[in-house]
Amino acid sequence: MPDNYRVPRTGKADLPLHPGRAPRWLFSRMARLSGAIAEAIVGEFGTPELLRRLSDPCWFQSLGCLLGFDWHSSGLTTTLTGAMKLALSRGLDRELGFFAAGGKGATSRKTPSEIEGVSSFLGIDPRPLVHASRMSAKVDTAALQDGYQLYHHAFFFDAGGSWCVVQQGMNEETRYARRYHWLSEKLVDFVEEPHAGIASERTGLALDMTARESGPAREASVLLSAREPEENLGELVRMRELNLPREHRVLLSSVNPLYIRKTLLSVYENPPHGFEELLGREGVGPKTIRALALLSDVIYGARPSFHDPVVYSFAHGGKDGHPYPVNRELYDRTITVLERAIKKARLGQREETEALRRLGRYF
Repeated sequence: MPDNYRVPRTGKADLPLHPGRAPRWLFSRMARLSGAIAEAIVGEFGTPELLRRLSDPCWFQSLGCLLGFDWHSSGLTTTLTGAMKLALSRGLDRELGFFAAGGKGATSRKTPSEIEGVSSFLGIDPRPLVHASRMSAKVDTAALQDGYQLYHHAFFFDAGGSWCVVQQGMNEETRYARRYHWLSEKLVDFVEEPHAGIASERTGLALDMTARESGPAREASVLLSAREPEENLGELVRMRELNLPREHRVLLSSVNPLYIRKTLLSVYENPPHGFEELLGREGVGPKTIRALALLSDVIYGARPSFHDPVVYSFAHGGKDGHPYPVNRELYDRTITVLERAIKKARLGQREETEALRRLGRYF
């Protein structure tokens, strides 16, 4: 990322769940402009820089606002990633060496097959990318339990195998969303402090098994998974009669020992070598991890983190007219100027791109 590139953290934006979708006239323009912006960034700085910026919650939010979506709507995430995926799918992806997979709802489940299709074209091994996609989703579902259920998963990657993830969950009770950003360049471990950023309103109590201070709890969970399942189940049953601290009561409230017996037995028969392997096992979900985290604390004194890991909150006009209606004429002029600058840059005429760069430094 360029040394002079800074995105300030200012204000606060909650992300309420809004009904409806972007009108067709706006979405088509969002696709064109996001494609032009992607082309400009890759042309100037390369694909790793575009991955870095998409993984920055503030920059991502700013881009959605620039494209004319509501700053305070959860739909910004799904619409922006959908617009960029559409722009890339028109041949721009192969031209830039930058690709997009996944999306909202059922489309997110196609991510592995979409990655495999692109990898076949590129002649690269898709397995590391598919693993990254699956683990990022599993972590934000089971290892990080903050009350938000994932419903959107977008996976961006380049020909060199670098990637970023932008995924979003919703809390059905509060009707608010939370967005999770990942970047391969910053990733050291899938299960310890893996996020590039998390954007949301703060909610309070969360079980975060990815926190650094949860390291002992992760290790204890692996040890417990290799323990006789009936011993673990017996401990859980006894805990229901104990006067436990509030956070432990929250963990225990939705754990039925009978329902997780099959999963614990499966893991016991083939013990994992580490927490990432445990988390990746089929059938190991939030309730299994919650039970093991609780047992880790009660039996081994390995207390997991209950701190909410949200890092970013921000405020930035949009399709609903807030703070003002989208100016279509100005929007189209912006697209024209940027596309013209890109075409001229290809021909070696860089006066307009130099002017845009100077303008960016000025602001």
